[in-house]
Amino acid sequence: MRVPYNYLPMQFEDSDAIFADWKKLIASTEFTLGPVMEAFEEKFANYVGMKHCIATNNGTDALILAFKSIGLKPGDEAITVCNTFYATVGAIVACGATPVFVDCDERFQIDASKIEVAITPNTKVIVPVHWGGASPDMDAIVAIAAKHNLEIVEDACMGIGASINGRSPGTYGRVNAYSMHPLKSLNVMGDGGMVVTNNDSLAAWMCKYRNHGMIDRNHIEFWGINMRLQPLQAVVASHGLDELPSVIQKRKHNADRLDKGLQNIKPYVTLPARPSGYLETYALYMGLFEKRDEILRYLVDNEIEAKIHYPLPLHLQQAADSMGYAKGSFPVAEEQADKLITLPIHQFVDDEQVDFMIEKINFFYNT
Repeated sequence: MRVPYNYLPMQFEDSDAIFADWKKLIASTEFTLGPVMEAFEEKFANYVGMKHCIATNNGTDALILAFKSIGLKPGDEAITVCNTFYATVGAIVACGATPVFVDCDERFQIDASKIEVAITPNTKVIVPVHWGGASPDMDAIVAIAAKHNLEIVEDACMGIGASINGRSPGTYGRVNAYSMHPLKSLNVMGDGGMVVTNNDSLAAWMCKYRNHGMIDRNHIEFWGINMRLQPLQAVVASHGLDELPSVIQKRKHNADRLDKGLQNIKPYVTLPARPSGYLETYALYMGLFEKRDEILRYLVDNEIEAKIHYPLPLHLQQAADSMGYAKGSFPVAEEQADKLITLPIHQFVDDEQVDFMIEKINFFYNT
């Protein structure tokens, strides 16, 4: 039995409704910004409970736009976690600022208890990541930021559809970023991202910056660049947003079933805690597995398309050589990188496939 990791062929197998709306858009020739884009931005802002949404070309652009809007610049420091995807840190560096890492906790999230020791007079912003579609302790992070008069910019790229006691990720900072990469919970046929804020002046500035700094077609207020989402992708995203609650519900069903099936394989398999009140998107279903490389080969040999996210934390990447970190700097993230496996539990995985994964993992460790 095959358990695929990539669900895109199944998701977009029947795209007639999207194509019908594309046909209307093509007839309108509104290919740059326009009413379709505006409708999606309003729809997404309402979905997460924020006043403004500014749609961008991708999640990395969304992060850069958010950072620039709060004035992140050379000489500033941005505190983030060392086990995130490269784009979080790449966006900080793109603004000329210095990333400062802290370790993660047992839930693969930034360890809020370790943030304060990383704060210096140059710290400008804390960048919590909703890694894997779960969420860190945002109440603690908000309290730390308030105490030290720091900005928060959330990397909620994997968090669309999640909630913390009913509140959406990406609503705790003044300005926050999301992604619609094909393997995110809300995805498009290519790439896309959004920035959200309740601040009118920040929203107005970002709308201009992502469109070259233009006031109108004949005038620019300042030098910006092109970060615009394509309206064709806004159509896809709008359809996806309608389907998102059922997608999250199915992923949660699969995750709950897998949690139950793996809970008795300790100490060989360790799953993160699922705190009450936290709803995850399960963009990544992650666990720590003893004999990681051996069981990964075994799962792949049995057509279970397991992955690793990721085998090397950011502070040990070549790009971080000049930052002064070394092996042992962040022991929790490093141990997790050595044991981490991601299993496919997307909305097209059925109960039989989940049970097949449980069976194979149990067999591996009990024979």
